[in-house]
Amino acid sequence: PEPEAMGLLALMLLQESRRAARSTDTGDLILLEDQDRSLWRRDLIEEGLAMAGHALALRPERQDPYTIQAAIAAVHAQAPVASATDWARIVGLYGILGRIQPSPVVELNRAVAVAMAEGPAAGLALVEALLAEGALEGYHLAHSARADFLRRLGRREEAQDAYGQALKLVRQEPERRFLERRIRELA
Repeated sequence: PEPEAMGLLALMLLQESRRAARSTDTGDLILLEDQDRSLWRRDLIEEGLAMAGHALALRPERQDPYTIQAAIAAVHAQAPVASATDWARIVGLYGILGRIQPSPVVELNRAVAVAMAEGPAAGLALVEALLAEGALEGYHLAHSARADFLRRLGRREEAQDAYGQALKLVRQEPERRFLERRIRELA
């Protein structure tokens, strides 16, 4: 009955609930916003939501990283369509997570949420600041996020360059194919 263990279990259930929608039959990635939500397992979502709520209620004055991550996953799981996602709430939850478990990766995820809530220019400013600090320079997802914001802003050449930088750093084949596809789309 430890809140942290319950938060971890909630997070695992909520992440597992989306597994069937995360990739194509050939293993290509499907972004969260493009996933077929009818493939999400409602039983696991309901169990994960209940578990996350219980973990939050057990220790409301002091939350742990797993429970906050489960709360973020819960916001995604509760949106019937991607456009209904409460991105402002996700930004707030990443702010909490950043206070209890500060890291450049948490800040990168927060930047992505800010971009979804406030627009790609706001996210781009945050990602560029993180890259300037140097901690994420070798992290392909930071360059990929920057590229996506540039793409959304219509800055095609800069986006291609940023995707190219991400491609140099990526190690997983499905992610490599995704980045190569984005570069082709911009050409």
